Amino acid sequence: MKQILIIGSGRSSSVLIRYLGENAQKYGYSITVSDRDAKSIGEKIAPGARTVSFDVFNEQQLDEEVQQADLVISMLPALFHPLVARACLRHRKNMLTASYVSPEMNDLDAEAKSHNQLFLNEMGVDPGIDHMSAMRVINRLRKQGLDLLCFETFTGGLIAPESDNNPWHYKITWNPRNVVLAGQGGPARFIQEGRFKYIPYHRLFRRTEIIDIEGYGKFEGYANRDSLKYIEKYNLQDVPTVYRGTLRRPGFCRAWDVFVQLGATDDSFTLQNTENMTYKEFINSFLYYSQKDPVKTKLYQYMHIDQDSNVREKLEWLGIFSDTKIGLKNATPAQVLEQIITRKWVLEPGDKDMLVMWHKFIYRTPGAEKRTLLTASMVVLGDDPVNTAMAKTVGLPLGIAAKMIITGQIKLAGVHIPTIPEIYEPVLQELAQYGVQFAENQGEWKGEE
Repeated sequence: MKQILIIGSGRSSSVLIRYLGENAQKYGYSITVSDRDAKSIGEKIAPGARTVSFDVFNEQQLDEEVQQADLVISMLPALFHPLVARACLRHRKNMLTASYVSPEMNDLDAEAKSHNQLFLNEMGVDPGIDHMSAMRVINRLRKQGLDLLCFETFTGGLIAPESDNNPWHYKITWNPRNVVLAGQGGPARFIQEGRFKYIPYHRLFRRTEIIDIEGYGKFEGYANRDSLKYIEKYNLQDVPTVYRGTLRRPGFCRAWDVFVQLGATDDSFTLQNTENMTYKEFINSFLYYSQKDPVKTKLYQYMHIDQDSNVREKLEWLGIFSDTKIGLKNATPAQVLEQIITRKWVLEPGDKDMLVMWHKFIYRTPGAEKRTLLTASMVVLGDDPVNTAMAKTVGLPLGIAAKMIITGQIKLAGVHIPTIPEIYEPVLQELAQYGVQFAENQGEWKGEE
């Protein structure tokens, strides 16, 4: 019997483990779920699955577990994937991740090909379902001989309408550190009407656009860090507009920009005495000195926040002006902010999250003036705080791909992402059976209003 090893049992692993467990007997494999804390696997574990307390830095244990497996699925943070990948190379095993292909991972392509091994990455939701759903439409338009003039895509992990009970209209459904650091590491880069555009981090959350999705209302989108790399990935060299972004509910970005401008999202230095500092003192540490002005007043004056602005409600709801102790030693501003939002944006028992993805395509018949707008939207709701929409849309593509690899349906070698039909067609077809599918709308494009 073939063996699948899952390394890591974090937020996004529950549906993956359940899917593989439910299909194990039918397709003739068994699964092992490993985590640094085996107890954390808890209710996620599938019947009959083996659990292992596992330290990825224990090279001997890593080698032993990888050697027993036919396929390794790394659910660890992306920086640990090369460590697992090298173990897979040593023992000639295939590997699957939901993370972006890092330069270190990409460097393993030639060696993986030489051993006829597959390292399939970006097999989650974003990246993952975004690639597959976009390429299906892009290739369909190309086969029809149409000229693609614009491709835009947005994804957001949000809270379902029935569980939306805070002024930010947001709760954390994935790594909170990534929420705090979103957009950092260089300007957002994209191409618009054939011209390269750049948005520096300090302006990122003020350059937004409104997107209306039928049945779910309005969202606002801000630019992802680098849209340009998708020109090559999707073969869009002749497309004048290529833009990728992240979705939030309207008003989120303007309020989050306060933290950006204040310096509270900075992760490059540590603050003094944070273990004894309060949230209010944390905010005050970035503001001008005044013996008489309250911290709240200083912040609103410094950031030019009007008295009737709904930004005030959002900030005050987070408790940033409270005397709550931070209790973290030598913390960076970003780490303090992460603690603040983690305590407030928590999924409560009974809460459901929501994953939203939206694509926009503008195309025309070669030589024609008339342009057509095609939009494709996907909305997935979670079942509960464990079986979330995020876990579904990350875990199901991974599980389906794992099944295809273990049964020999995918016969590739080297480092890949799911932009080819032999991967995305069967995966998208099965995802639709689980309600993970896109609704398309088409009409004449009349230009921006």
